[in-house]
Amino acid sequence: MEKILILEDEIGIRSFVSINLKREGYEVIEAGTGSEAIEKLDSEKNISVALLDIMLPDMSGIDVCKYVRENHDNIGVIMLTAKSQEEDKIDGFVAGADDYIIKPFSIKELLARVSALIRRVHKNNDSKRNNMIDSPPFLLDQNKRKLFKNGEEVDLTPTEFSIVKYLMLNDNQSLSRDQILEEVWGSVVLYDYKIVDVNIRRIRNKIEDDPSKPKYIQTIWGYGYSFRRGE
Repeated sequence: MEKILILEDEIGIRSFVSINLKREGYEVIEAGTGSEAIEKLDSEKNISVALLDIMLPDMSGIDVCKYVRENHDNIGVIMLTAKSQEEDKIDGFVAGADDYIIKPFSIKELLARVSALIRRVHKNNDSKRNNMIDSPPFLLDQNKRKLFKNGEEVDLTPTEFSIVKYLMLNDNQSLSRDQILEEVWGSVVLYDYKIVDVNIRRIRNKIEDDPSKPKYIQTIWGYGYSFRRGE
């Protein structure tokens, strides 16, 4: 049974989401404050996804997201926000979120996003073929879900790993944003291109020698991205 953490200070919203997740067969852990969520993240085992409200009484959900990425990087993160401003989405992605959803949201959309993220988190563990992708200076271990550059491990979120893996498996090919959305997020309907672009920018900051002049993940203007092998 997949385990979902809900961090939401509004009891009505938290209970509504919890009830619907339980109906779908998920085990639900509830938290009303950021500190309570962090405590449960550290004490509970095998949490698959954390739903994090941004506006909290004690700390920002962005701060909790950062804590997840620093200490529980295998957990998928969806940010819940009542704001629609672009900067809130960007802040969430920069902190390491995999997805966001704006309140008020339909429960069907939330369940679809949770299901898609769970598949994404576990997808690479199901693949046993082509265990290693060797593309100097990178080595990607699909089974262990690790990326190395010049022998040093690169810290990637589950979503970032899925993107890098897809790009490396199709190196020197131009992949459209639609293709990346379909492969990584499982849908081109629920998401917009911004989620691809922000994740690519975050990955570049981790793997490029000079992120302002990327040589590994190159932009195909008006279309998408392409992974180029190192010389």
